[in-house]
Amino acid sequence: MSGQSARSVTTRQYPCDKCPLRPLPTFRAFEKQELLFVSTFKKGELAVDRGATVLVEGSHSAHLYTILSGWAFRYKLLPDGRRQILNYSMPGDLIGLQGSLMGEMQHSVEALSPMLLCVFEREQLHELYRNHPGLAYDITWMASREERMLDENLLSIGRRTALERTAYLVAFISSRARGAGLNGKTSVQIPITQQHIADTLGLSLVHTNKTIRKLIDRKLIAWRDGGCEVIDHDGLKDLARWEGLGEERRPLI
Repeated sequence: MSGQSARSVTTRQYPCDKCPLRPLPTFRAFEKQELLFVSTFKKGELAVDRGATVLVEGSHSAHLYTILSGWAFRYKLLPDGRRQILNYSMPGDLIGLQGSLMGEMQHSVEALSPMLLCVFEREQLHELYRNHPGLAYDITWMASREERMLDENLLSIGRRTALERTAYLVAFISSRARGAGLNGKTSVQIPITQQHIADTLGLSLVHTNKTIRKLIDRKLIAWRDGGCEVIDHDGLKDLARWEGLGEERRPLI
């Protein structure tokens, strides 16, 4: 791992059988043998500071991570430094799988907020596929879900207006945050800057600022020092002409 700051956690703050994410209704329950395996598969936890790079494009990593708390984003860079944000990651998401299948990472991952990660040894992934078909299916499901989200994002960038695609992006992140239990009893607070939105949607920062102002004027969002607050989630979906994620219960490794 590289970046501004990260530190290893040698003890487990959250054993797998006491995982704070598992009681959430969005995640499916483990079978007994699956829980036993994942408990040995997990080697510890890693605390990451905001702005730290968790995974680096072109690098080889010995680990996979499940996000236990916090936010991150995946991105690629052009040689001149221009950045394209591909997607956002939040609690319950598995990151680093691509390095297991392709030998090296094809994108980078940066922390949007302080994070706590469950750490898994990449070498044990083969045992998971050999002996735990249910968990292997779960990983395949996660990869398929990521592909579906990228399809939606590409459709948005290609065919929605700047206002529609900005509304879609905020609604999309908000929907995922709700499923991960990040909103609690309050409105969803998304820790992103306008530059993040511009780098996700392929817009200039000036155009992004003007578009965000329109969403604020429509009382769909508010912009705080800490990022974007969603005021009217359904209004954002309607403006984007997006039906929502419509997800069933999903796996958690």
